[in-house]
Amino acid sequence: MTTCYLTFLSCLLVWSLTLASVYHDYCIVGGGPSGLQLGYFLKTTSRDYIVFERSNISGSFFELYPRHRKLISLNKRNTGKVNKEFSLRHDWNSLLSDDDDLLFTKYSREIFPHADLLLQYMNDYQRKLNIKVQFNTNIQNIHSVSNHTAPDGHVFTMNDQNGQDYVCRTLIMATGVSTPNIPQISGIDYTIGYESMSVDPENYEGKTVLILGRGNSAFEIADSIYGHTNLIHMLGRSRVRLAWSTHYVGDVRAVNNALLDTYQLKSLDGLFETPLEAITLSKQGQKIHLHTTYFTNEREDNSDLRAGYDVVIRALGFKFDTSPFLNTSITRGKGRAQKFPAIFNNYESKDLKGLFYAGTASHSLDFKKSSGGFIHGFRYTVRALHRLLEHRYEGVPWPSRDVPLTQLVKLLVKRINEAAGPYQMFQMLGDVIIFSEDGYSIKYIEEFPVRLLPQLPEHTGHKGAAYLVMLMEYGHNFSGPGNDVFRESRATLEPSEAHTSNFLHPVFYFYSSLPTESMMNSKSDAEILPRPDFIHHVVEDFYTEWDRSHSHLLPLRRFLEHVLDTDLRTFYSESCFLLSMTRDRLPDFCDSNYLQGAGLFGTSQLVMSSISRGLMTLI
Repeated sequence: MTTCYLTFLSCLLVWSLTLASVYHDYCIVGGGPSGLQLGYFLKTTSRDYIVFERSNISGSFFELYPRHRKLISLNKRNTGKVNKEFSLRHDWNSLLSDDDDLLFTKYSREIFPHADLLLQYMNDYQRKLNIKVQFNTNIQNIHSVSNHTAPDGHVFTMNDQNGQDYVCRTLIMATGVSTPNIPQISGIDYTIGYESMSVDPENYEGKTVLILGRGNSAFEIADSIYGHTNLIHMLGRSRVRLAWSTHYVGDVRAVNNALLDTYQLKSLDGLFETPLEAITLSKQGQKIHLHTTYFTNEREDNSDLRAGYDVVIRALGFKFDTSPFLNTSITRGKGRAQKFPAIFNNYESKDLKGLFYAGTASHSLDFKKSSGGFIHGFRYTVRALHRLLEHRYEGVPWPSRDVPLTQLVKLLVKRINEAAGPYQMFQMLGDVIIFSEDGYSIKYIEEFPVRLLPQLPEHTGHKGAAYLVMLMEYGHNFSGPGNDVFRESRATLEPSEAHTSNFLHPVFYFYSSLPTESMMNSKSDAEILPRPDFIHHVVEDFYTEWDRSHSHLLPLRRFLEHVLDTDLRTFYSESCFLLSMTRDRLPDFCDSNYLQGAGLFGTSQLVMSSISRGLMTLI
């Protein structure tokens, strides 16, 4: 049994439970990309953890999916930069580590690589970093056992297929959403699932095919077979959501959407909308017929559904698998996020304290909003989860750095031009600048889940007198399904109109005090954060480089100077001397408190040095 870090009574209970059990502080169920990523962070902090994987390899989901083996996550190797952090903005497959060789961009030169390479990468990642994964372990019968001395009032017990019992203080589910979504409609047995369909296009030669679904899996199928079929019809409950319109990478990507061409150019293929609960399927001879109560056509001889289909393929996505839990009802997300478990903004289950979700399973928080369901997004939400766990269970404050106030603009410019976390998890993870009481220094924390802003001190161990939040955001002027995102007026270059920027750009929120939970809950859906004291948008940039003096830097500095009521410019000593002769208040850079706090000499020394140089000049 591993060393127990709980109280004596808690240790005693754990000891009694683990006489025939294996104990770990942190148990991660799922050895895919999010489980490996969290395992890496727990390893770097020397925590007692284990990753359970039911297969004999890491990332076994990708042995089967995507079925046609082409990834749609970008493998952009060249960015014109040598900065590793910047390059991660455009590398959608790599996990975070301190090993520069463990970048997926070194595994393939293709922009959309073969899925087998991702499998190879994840298993190399696990082996090279020596992440503790227990393979061939199918975890089941998860339940909690009361323990009033444990941090969360209970511990988790579970067992595997061989009857081995495990006890865990903290449980993290990193199993993704891997159970096919099969609606209970009449005739569903006539369909073939995406998970079991033939991927040989010859099997669809000369056939009429109906695809149930309107997401990337459905379009992946269509793209692979439409050169062999008579025609393809695609049914969805709502209109097509294109990623280039919504800025959500989980919506339909251009790499698979050739069927839109053949539909709009009237080459037999077609799309139509009908709620799934309003349809039934029946077999009539060799054909499968679709029936619906959603709409009726007065002229039945012109019905969209008058012909039958040879093949009906179900591609309706996946949902979270609740079967590993024993006698525990797992609440699901609301609305379109029902396929995910319901969680709080700290990634904790709404059903059990101490149960957390990592990776795609935590995507309910930003479903259809940001990138948390995909590697390039959840590698950062997993890091945020780890930092939350570190503070909650280990008493380690959220990582921060103390920065002199006069260096704030420089640091912000560096972050908005390099940082990958806020760039990929736009609108969800942001940098928070915490101003000290004396006004001469700041604490800078990176990639904090901004919906937790009302409880920032409780989750980070840091508090201050005022707060500045930096987020990356898309505009809402004409983005969205059905909007013309390629219109001529789609972008602005005018700094005074930065708030109308439609493409990804930095936004700064200044709060003289933290917003309350009530303010967070009452904000409108269009608002990312509650209304701040002051807000500043940095105008969008065609190169996503916010470093232009007049368009980006000067407006940002003036905004900060306004809200902080100070001069943030850097001065030479002679300038400070001259200003001391004409002003009652010196800029912060010349202030003795700042200079001493920054490790520089005091104002008196600076002024005397200036006087000496001035006298020498006169002589």
